[in-house]
Amino acid sequence: MTERYDAIVVGAGHNGLVCSALLAKAGKRVLVLEAKDQVGGAAITRAFATGYSVSACAHLLYQLQPKVRKDLGLKIEYAAENMETIALSPNGQHVRITGNRVDGVSDADTDSYRGFYKRMTRFADLLQTYMNRPPARLANGTAKDLLTLARLGLDVRLLGKTEMREFLRLIGMNIYDELVERFESPLLKGALSLDAVLGTHLGPRSPNTILTYLYRLCGNHGRLDSPAGGMSSVTEALAHAARDNGATIRTGMPVKRIIIENGRAAGVETENGDTFSSWLVVSNADPKSTIMDLVSPRNVETGFTRRVHNIRMRGNAAKLHLALDGLPTIEGLDKKDFGERMVIAPDEDYVERAFNPAKYGEFSSNPVLEVTFPSFRDSSLAPTGKHVLSAIVQYAPYKLKGGWTDATRDEFMQAAIEKLAEYAPDLPQRITASELLTPADIEKEFRITGGHWHHGELTLDQFLFVRPVGGAAQYAMPLDGLYLCGAGAHPGGGISGAAGRNAARVILSREKAA
Repeated sequence: MTERYDAIVVGAGHNGLVCSALLAKAGKRVLVLEAKDQVGGAAITRAFATGYSVSACAHLLYQLQPKVRKDLGLKIEYAAENMETIALSPNGQHVRITGNRVDGVSDADTDSYRGFYKRMTRFADLLQTYMNRPPARLANGTAKDLLTLARLGLDVRLLGKTEMREFLRLIGMNIYDELVERFESPLLKGALSLDAVLGTHLGPRSPNTILTYLYRLCGNHGRLDSPAGGMSSVTEALAHAARDNGATIRTGMPVKRIIIENGRAAGVETENGDTFSSWLVVSNADPKSTIMDLVSPRNVETGFTRRVHNIRMRGNAAKLHLALDGLPTIEGLDKKDFGERMVIAPDEDYVERAFNPAKYGEFSSNPVLEVTFPSFRDSSLAPTGKHVLSAIVQYAPYKLKGGWTDATRDEFMQAAIEKLAEYAPDLPQRITASELLTPADIEKEFRITGGHWHHGELTLDQFLFVRPVGGAAQYAMPLDGLYLCGAGAHPGGGISGAAGRNAARVILSREKAA
């Protein structure tokens, strides 16, 4: 071993940076090893064409937890704040959603949406409380675990009889039925459907899509912000916090394996042969990569390995980047509207039909899209007078029938551009460069198994007490000194920092108890 540290964090994604900053703040000598040449994981800004840069994977900030901001004293500059969601209509009769306000729908839908938003944000606030706490252990729990469970039961009861009943009724339901029951506007239902399924292998009719919608609101009630300079400004701020507290961050150093000695973590070895020792190793990699690749199944019990192997984490969303020689024309939009978020999801049935091919390993020829023009508010991302389009495109299954090739990638990108052209007819003529990242590309570039942003589906059987799997829900792996701190752990994905913060708190509390 060449150097010894109090803790080694594998991966400088945002959760790894949060965890390392808090461990260092507590006085630990922390080393962070990142495979790429820049920190941030999937939350980075990079060039995709000469003069054009984009947030490569995550591109909007809506879940960063206030407690993370406070603990680390984060100061983030925004290019756009509290962005409006514009549900696009080919005829220019768009629907606009901001917070509890919706425009372009009937009075009945306006009133119904206010009630819907009030209820959903109240339920999201309850979930957010438990996002920021380690989950209780269900089997062989301590008195503290029992207290956490009792507190959860009490908090649900405090919703009141009617709301408690609604919470328990809705939590496992699909979003489709709730939207059809409440609203008339197809565009409103389509936009809310998209919010519930974005980044998942789920359609609006799938169970648990109320849960995924609530999860989306668990930051600042779904308020959308765009950081100046793209997502790297957020992760660079986290890296500065880690360094300021004394952590050492080394990039371009992929970890080959986590060293196990006598049944416990003892350090790491990098791909270039360097070794670093520590009795505490924290993995920001996804659970499958951590156990199957870095640890090796031979070092853990067979049943645990099987549970990790069975985690559902096949990505179903692609990322499209277009370099444009100017803004396209979209009927019914003013120029200022290009600074907002746009969605293409004509109605809830369209979103469900878009999902159908993915069930059988095929991509959607009529995809749903979340579209932004980040360069409109942030001139650093494109040459003067030119622009960047950044879009999430669903559905693009990780396990595409026949595999992802250059031909199938181009075919899916063409389907997305054709769909965009239905709303912006001059868009294709304005494209000077393009990039499409399929889930397979996301897996390769960001080292996320299956290319799934959340490191595993957000469903009730992979949530709270059983995330990532039973027996590992409190960040500690079944090897002494080994922990998870990434999106595969509780509470899940999104640029929230909650998993990293919770993991650091668990590690520090266990060490104090020892």
